[in-house]
Amino acid sequence: MSYFRITLLRSAIGLPQKTRGVLKALGLRKRMATVYLPVSQDAAGQIMKVKELVDVAEVEQPVTKELAKAARRPDPGFYVEQKASTPVLS
Repeated sequence: MSYFRITLLRSAIGLPQKTRGVLKALGLRKRMATVYLPVSQDAAGQIMKVKELVDVAEVEQPVTKELAKAARRPDPGFYVEQKASTPVLS
């Protein structure tokens, strides 16, 4: 099963109520928010109504919030291979 990954790129401020309603029905509230919907004709029709405002990609699996957050986490820049042993004081 494949999914649509839909990301809201542009704001709906100043647009007709019908357009804002479509975004609400898709589950998009804030800019840069991403939702995953199963591929269907209903979802495709809603996407076509707001195609200028969203970015759409077809993916195999939806990404959970935890995985998306982990993917954005930057690399620490170092790795601890082995901790130094404590020196013996005589």
